[in-house]
Amino acid sequence: MAQSLSAGKTVLWALISATLSHASSVMERSSFGNGRRMSHVGNGLPGWTVSGSGFLPEMLSDRIILTPPYPGNKRGALWAEDIIPDSEWHVAFDFRANGEERSGGNIQLWYVKQASAVGTSSIYTVGKFDGLAITIDTHGGRAGIRGFLNDGTTDYKGSGNVDALAFGHCDYQYRNLGRPSKLQVKQSSREFEVLIDGNTCFKTPKVFIPPGNVFGITAASAESPDSFEAFRFVATTYPGNNQQQERRQESQHRPGQANYDKAPTGSNVDIKDLQDRLQAISSTTNKLIDELHALSATSDDRLKEIIRMVSHRDQVSSVDQRLQRVERMVESMQREIEGKDYHHQFRQLQDLLHNSHSGLLDTLHDSSHRIISAAPRMGFFIVLIIAVQLLLAVAYVVYKKRRASMPKKFL
Repeated sequence: MAQSLSAGKTVLWALISATLSHASSVMERSSFGNGRRMSHVGNGLPGWTVSGSGFLPEMLSDRIILTPPYPGNKRGALWAEDIIPDSEWHVAFDFRANGEERSGGNIQLWYVKQASAVGTSSIYTVGKFDGLAITIDTHGGRAGIRGFLNDGTTDYKGSGNVDALAFGHCDYQYRNLGRPSKLQVKQSSREFEVLIDGNTCFKTPKVFIPPGNVFGITAASAESPDSFEAFRFVATTYPGNNQQQERRQESQHRPGQANYDKAPTGSNVDIKDLQDRLQAISSTTNKLIDELHALSATSDDRLKEIIRMVSHRDQVSSVDQRLQRVERMVESMQREIEGKDYHHQFRQLQDLLHNSHSGLLDTLHDSSHRIISAAPRMGFFIVLIIAVQLLLAVAYVVYKKRRASMPKKFL
């Protein structure tokens, strides 16, 4: 009876763990930019400590300027005030870097025990810290992303060769892209992974940072400065997996449980197989949740971009209303044309044109006849012309005779 009760409890814990592993929680106070506008009070950010060296990060409605484009040698830092109590988490960080072709600077994403151990430092100027640092900068002439770990014993500032301490890296051209870069950092019970713009930068199953740390962002510019801007930082935790680990530890140390483990029965074997299957389902579901989170973030960004593009919404609505009125007028005219019979009107128009044509022909015929009948005869003109010519000829002959009969004068 006791064995059956223990087996039932084990199955119940496994089912509860599989259900809880699906749940995720956004750490609102450790996030910003998750809405449409940046929520800030004055030059502060709720849940965050804002600091700088030579420049205090500037809060805008849609982003935070960590280092200005001019002048250089400035530092800015944002540190979350709440610790992350869970061991499995996911961070989405959108940033942008603008600068000259040979400008210098770096930006870090921190997950450390104490924010005071880092302050506004970069990976090159920080001393001893306990936790994780993801650095985006240019080193050795190549722009990229690197990961660093420290257990609080290594002094990075005095190490002399910080680049050799990186446990993972990838090349990434982050400067002057004209859009925010999307950095994601994931830690689960299976592996640690860093992604940039949806592509894996590096991942490893050998890295695991214990819970109880805080997130932070620091940026530093050089003499020829980079301007770093933070658009969004969303920290998501998976508290169900912590409960699953704690309950496993409790079940292992529960009194009387060791006796059953020494002599496994067929029922225990079936329960163990069920637990393994549930664990596999839980792992697959966690991967699916991570992909859904990434897809949701991408969809939100696309939606914001579409909203910005459709800024003249009133004008579009007015044009749409006008088009609708034109469509209604065209439909009304079409219905009127299709609903009436114009055959009678066309017949009347044809008769009217025929009558007008006939009347015009008759009128032209009568007018031409009158004109022809009223015109003088051509014979009269011909006789008149001949008579005039004869008179002229007679006059000329008479003139010649008289001239010939006149006496001649001699000098």
